[in-house]
Amino acid sequence: MVEGPVVDGSVDDTPIPDGVQVSDHPRLVDVFTPEATAFVADLVRTFRDRRSRLLENRRLRQVALDAGHRPDFLPETAEVRNGNWSVAPPPKDLLDRRVEITGPTDRKMMINALNSGARVFMADLEDSTSPTWDNVVEGQVNLHDATRRDLDLRTGGREYSLNDDIATLMVRPRGWHLDEAHVVVDGRAAPASLVDFGLAFFHNAREALDRGTGPYFYLPKLEGHLEARLWNDVFCHAQDALGIPRGSVRATVLIETILAAFEMDEILFELRDHSAGLNAGRWDYIFSVAKKFANDPGFVLPDRSDVTMTVPFMRAYTELMVSTCHRREAHAIGGMAAFIPNRRDPEVTAQALSKVTEDKRREAHDGCDGTWVAHPDLIAVARTEFDAVLGKRPNQIDRQRPDVSVTADNLLCVDLTGGAVTTGGLETNVYVGLQYLASWLAGTGAAAIRNLMEDAATAEISRAQVWQWIRHGSQLEDGRTVTPDLVRDVIDTQMAVIAEDLDPDTYHDLPFDKARTVFEQVALAGEFTEFLTLPAYELLD
Repeated sequence: MVEGPVVDGSVDDTPIPDGVQVSDHPRLVDVFTPEATAFVADLVRTFRDRRSRLLENRRLRQVALDAGHRPDFLPETAEVRNGNWSVAPPPKDLLDRRVEITGPTDRKMMINALNSGARVFMADLEDSTSPTWDNVVEGQVNLHDATRRDLDLRTGGREYSLNDDIATLMVRPRGWHLDEAHVVVDGRAAPASLVDFGLAFFHNAREALDRGTGPYFYLPKLEGHLEARLWNDVFCHAQDALGIPRGSVRATVLIETILAAFEMDEILFELRDHSAGLNAGRWDYIFSVAKKFANDPGFVLPDRSDVTMTVPFMRAYTELMVSTCHRREAHAIGGMAAFIPNRRDPEVTAQALSKVTEDKRREAHDGCDGTWVAHPDLIAVARTEFDAVLGKRPNQIDRQRPDVSVTADNLLCVDLTGGAVTTGGLETNVYVGLQYLASWLAGTGAAAIRNLMEDAATAEISRAQVWQWIRHGSQLEDGRTVTPDLVRDVIDTQMAVIAEDLDPDTYHDLPFDKARTVFEQVALAGEFTEFLTLPAYELLD
């Protein structure tokens, strides 16, 4: 590590501020300039204790849920829910968000996403990025270059560069729960969220404003309005420190935890001067249900394929999001379409595109102002459905949805989901979990697996369902009970299937032994591990 105030010639004699250690990297001097590092260190010192207290509040709340407590709308914030207020109007380049594309901060993927024709590109430093130190640093280099429209690449005999017309850039930092081990401030690992946000903001906020856009972010995995309040205070502090007008930052919050669903009004209120609406983060939301109520047999989920957006508890959450956002004049952005078109299998592609069309049509007619896709080939499919509803209007925020009335029971009615726990579902969870973890541990956080773009959220669903099914003795359709021994047998079988599906070089290059260790640790443990990325992070280079 490079440590302040020591000067290390291996990094061009660039001093690191006192009390800060940063791991070396070939691009360290480009990203961790003395000024940028001091800015990040100031954010960490100012806000890390509040962040620690909020994480402790999460732990205590989980203890209460394990004891049988059930969430409800907060009585102490009823005045906020009943009040007549709205968020700040959106900036011009966030008025129309009918199709957004997401992906990691890999240079080639960023160029393709920005050129894709989507209105917005969310550059993801979280669930679709494996946080190797190289990915963290190179991701910041790519964000810097993208902001300045200087993002190009020559590889494999081809050249990639940005078009004149590109998507509006938004950035998703990592969640509050993660640390960045390669940045140590006063002897403690820095919160990864503050490292990601701090570097992106320091290097790019002023440049973005000068170019007619702004520092725009997505905020992941919030569990309540106090966590949103912390982000708002971070924004205010950062803007003041760099002399940037307050309100320049705009942030869309992903409603991807069951607890946040009860505090959507309050989250928007806390961020009202910086809000860019809410997004239905469907995969993490499903995982959150499995996690928060892991010990309750009434919340055991069926196969992932059965937990669609039309099952009662998912329908309640998305309709409440739309009505809440529009009441506050904020955007409501629909969920992810993760399918990857397969040109070698037109029948599978046709069936999947039909489902994507149906999903996006439902979102547009429900009142969503835009939606997410993971692949450029899905942009036209999604746009067609939103064009049919929006026409030339940039959004449908004026559609208030007074017909929506959602209770706590509606949000928690997981027992009405239907579906089944099947051998195929168990095998799929194990297959996806193992292959994704191997990819993540090798440094790739967005992995194409069986025609779907999988990220950490879908891997979390996979292992959480396996854990639930073991804990509650779920029975498969053939009468077998899901046990640790049965799961280990399925792991053996699926390891062989993966070896057959991948070419030999790819299989042997991926760390499947480590992947199996992590998967068994988080799927077979007696206690539920909060995030699989926590133990997996310890194995990253």
